[in-house]
Amino acid sequence: MLTRIVAVSTLVLSLVICALSSATLLGQQSPATSATVEFPVIMQQSITAGKTSAGTKIRAKLEVPTLLNGTVIPKNAVFSGEVVDSAAKTATTPSRLALRIDSVEWKAGTAPVKLYLTRWYYPTMSATGQDLQYGPTLPANRTWNGQGQYPDPNSKAYKPFPGSDSNKDSPVPDTPSPVTADHRVAMKDVETARSEDGAIYIVCKRSNIKLDKLTIYVLSGDGLLPAK
Repeated sequence: MLTRIVAVSTLVLSLVICALSSATLLGQQSPATSATVEFPVIMQQSITAGKTSAGTKIRAKLEVPTLLNGTVIPKNAVFSGEVVDSAAKTATTPSRLALRIDSVEWKAGTAPVKLYLTRWYYPTMSATGQDLQYGPTLPANRTWNGQGQYPDPNSKAYKPFPGSDSNKDSPVPDTPSPVTADHRVAMKDVETARSEDGAIYIVCKRSNIKLDKLTIYVLSGDGLLPAK
């Protein structure tokens, strides 16, 4: 009987220890380092290799909602980190830049991450938009404001021109507008490298690497992303 009681007590104690260990592990968050997840971001400050020193704190805003480990990181979430390596180009060495992101914060929460700047970005292109020379569909001449082509009383709508109707048969060019490409491309003449401690950095042999506050750059846990 005593042996049976001791065995049951030992089993109960083991279950309690396992439960406490599981609770401890669940309470600890480890940085997300998924190499396949890409975060398109806009830097909140300009960065120049060799000019922006190592240790400088950096921030970037997410441009596209991204799923990470079952959680949707919303647009405009703020990534925080620092410059871990920054060197200007010399006659014998290339320009070098490494940015490490340690955390992301948004309105509903925060999460630790371990991400690096990659050599990928989304270029801005010129796209042909709506013809802005034409006005909206308007009723007949009672609402005419005295500008553009006089409306035809027999027509229910008209399209005003900024000048006379002498060139009405000439095509009106579309108005181009800047748009962001839907696929990323690699920075020109920039390669990816990895340091001994696993940090990812980018190098350029032709010029100093510069990041602006308008371009969408890509963060990832692995800089060796495949081309799209």
